[in-house]
Amino acid sequence: MSASQPNNYQFSEQIGHLLRRAYQRHMAIFQETVPDSTLTPSQFVVLCTVRDQPGCEIAAIVRATALDEPSVRGIVERLKWRGLLSVEQEPGDGRHMKMTLTEEGRQLAAKTVPFAEQISELTYGDLSADERAQLARLVRRISGI
Repeated sequence: MSASQPNNYQFSEQIGHLLRRAYQRHMAIFQETVPDSTLTPSQFVVLCTVRDQPGCEIAAIVRATALDEPSVRGIVERLKWRGLLSVEQEPGDGRHMKMTLTEEGRQLAAKTVPFAEQISELTYGDLSADERAQLARLVRRISGI
């Protein structure tokens, strides 16, 4: 772009900015809606992953959640510390950890799911069923999933 042309770039109209705003709104709705104020959205998706894949390892959680490995390791430690997750390490190889939910973890995940469904409804707002499906399809497409 030459110096004589006006700069028409508006960050507020860019897809990254719009997705970030939507994500921030979704996160705020999560924090306002979920009764357990110490449970983060990332912790919840890790709980759900372990619920759905008992005995899974860190790599499976990374693939399922799209969270980076150091973040998943930190979340696992916090969930373990809270007594929500049980971790079994392979004898002689501390890198291989198999995760399962404790009874308290199963109960918290089950108790939180209805709120998570409500959060999705609130995030979608007044979009029609067709608009919701189209938005989900487009976000999956640009996300490469």
